[in-house]
Amino acid sequence: MKPTSVSSTRRWLAPRTAAVLLATWFALMTGRWGMAGGDWLSAAPSGQQPLPALDGATAWLNSPPLDAQALRGKVVLVDFWTYSCINCLRTLPYVRAWAEKYGSSGLVVIGAHTPEFDFERALPNVQRAVKELGIAYPVAVDSQQALWRAFGNRAWPAFYFVDANGKIRHRQLGEGRYDQAERMIQQLLREAGRRNVPEDLVAPQGEGTQAAAGPQAPASDETYLGGARAEGFVATLGQLRAGGRTQRFSPAPRLNLNQWTLAGNWRVGEEQLDAPQAGARITYRFKARDLHLVLGPGQPGRSLRFKVRIDGQPPGADHGSDTDAEGNGRIEAQRLYQLVRQSSDGRERVFDIEFLDEGAQAFAFTFG
Repeated sequence: MKPTSVSSTRRWLAPRTAAVLLATWFALMTGRWGMAGGDWLSAAPSGQQPLPALDGATAWLNSPPLDAQALRGKVVLVDFWTYSCINCLRTLPYVRAWAEKYGSSGLVVIGAHTPEFDFERALPNVQRAVKELGIAYPVAVDSQQALWRAFGNRAWPAFYFVDANGKIRHRQLGEGRYDQAERMIQQLLREAGRRNVPEDLVAPQGEGTQAAAGPQAPASDETYLGGARAEGFVATLGQLRAGGRTQRFSPAPRLNLNQWTLAGNWRVGEEQLDAPQAGARITYRFKARDLHLVLGPGQPGRSLRFKVRIDGQPPGADHGSDTDAEGNGRIEAQRLYQLVRQSSDGRERVFDIEFLDEGAQAFAFTFG
């Protein structure tokens, strides 16, 4: 249940329902519904709120700790993100390009990494993600969500635009509308007296999980698999109740759109499903161009094999960046994996993933 003008795959802080109610209240009270793409670019919630203190970060990457007062005189873009969020990943080509293009003009980009899943709190995981994603600008590790609360933030991704006087002038929730965001950066730099601010706009081309979303909104929504927030689950045998014991699941014989089922032995956790034995499977009936799944090895350092099928067949040309045409792939870290990338998204399809080694964890599906 999300406002119709909000992207159907936007990530919200748990519990999702409470966050959606807050977002709905904000939109109704202010009239600031998003425009094309379902994103909001609005004035700061209380006029010109000062940039909050940044000392709530548990660590800093690519930079010594930054101080709000010391940033006076600079234009600052704060990007709230988390590395397993597909919407956040698709913004990164633009954020990286802005940091490079406008850094010499006085722009400071700060990535505020606020986790959704517990594994995103671990500093080594964030360090690995920052390196693999090619992020060179400062990253504030917000593992205790202190910065999130200080900003009053409620969505991933979210941009906060801070002028040279240290005031939050605008914010944008959700991906898309990059031209408007870049025009805001240019405006604030000119207001700060910067000369020769470029007037053109960046046009980066992301690849893999960072590629732009499809032209049509997916008919399938983000789906959590853990017992705390799972929706759409059906099975002939087995229940999604979090606990320590292993259950045997028998799959449902038929799935409607956005339903999913399990086969084999599984342990149900609050956030994730654990496959203690090889041969466990997840099947999902979806309608979208892209299908992603947040996966991880239960034990760090392991490399676990899996195989993907679409409508019972190898994906062929519709394979994602983390599988080959035969549907083969490996889980080597806790992150988002792109498993399906189709040329179009015009029909319903049945996705199936089989884990060929024991020890895999599955957290959430997202679509694009």
